[in-house]
Amino acid sequence: MQVLRHPRAGDPGLTRTVLTLGNFDGVHRGHQAILERTIALARAHDARAGLVTFHPHPAVVVSPGRAPELIVPLRGKLALLAATELDFVWLARFTPEFARLTPEAFIGTYLGARVGIVAMVVGDNVSFGRNRTGNADVLRRLGERYGFRVDVVGPVTHAGVRVSSTAVRAAIREGDVTMATGLLGRCHRLWGRVGSGDRRGRTLGFPTANLVLRAGLLPRDGVYVVRARVHEATYGGVANVGSRPTFGGQRRGLEAHLLDFDGDLYRRQLCVELVARLRDEMRFPSVDALVRQIGEDAKRARQVLAADARPSRDVRP
Repeated sequence: MQVLRHPRAGDPGLTRTVLTLGNFDGVHRGHQAILERTIALARAHDARAGLVTFHPHPAVVVSPGRAPELIVPLRGKLALLAATELDFVWLARFTPEFARLTPEAFIGTYLGARVGIVAMVVGDNVSFGRNRTGNADVLRRLGERYGFRVDVVGPVTHAGVRVSSTAVRAAIREGDVTMATGLLGRCHRLWGRVGSGDRRGRTLGFPTANLVLRAGLLPRDGVYVVRARVHEATYGGVANVGSRPTFGGQRRGLEAHLLDFDGDLYRRQLCVELVARLRDEMRFPSVDALVRQIGEDAKRARQVLAADARPSRDVRP
């Protein structure tokens, strides 16, 4: 998959394209349905399948105070897209000038001057152009004007919920990682570097890795079943998200104990998958009570992981 930043008019690889467009934050099941249709249509028309996406997220430019937290970082999104059969991703720089393009100028001038569009595939709630005035109906009219086909996909639902990046964020923030997994089509991931903690976990018999979060949306405080990739192997584990109130912690973070792992993780980059939520974060009356609970958490985590057959893939941000 090529990543294009400044495609040039006349590029022979772009003379026949089937395009889709959008932020694609999370590359969730709705996005996947759009990509599958884009790729299938491109193959049927002997064309290249491409995605036009934006960096930074348009809200960062248009309304920075309301910009959403990203589900995955840019590099993570590109890695997920590279796992599809897309031929290219056009990473368009979103600027104030770009935001002022009308739907007509965006399609006819910005895109049309650089690529030969055979067809476009979009979600049913697509929006583009100045003040988000472009939608699926506007795109159909532009397709008639410029001579390309328009296919509209969706809505895609899961458990009665419309699949969207907003719904994914809401599920993660509530700690409903089961719903988030259903919406994403995979477990939600967090990336970070293992930092130096107070090493208290090792003295308790449960050594932990303190993740200095680099990317990914942190879920609601609580204890989670996780998977992590270490040395090309996958380990199950149990992780606490929160501030460790038993020891008077103040700063939120993720602290993971990996089952059956014996080694030093300090300074290593980890990708941690959230598999299931076990319980709320708690303040325990004693260290012994905490140790007993961690033992119970680890036992339950093993049961959950044994019943969950989904493979883990290390998608790097």
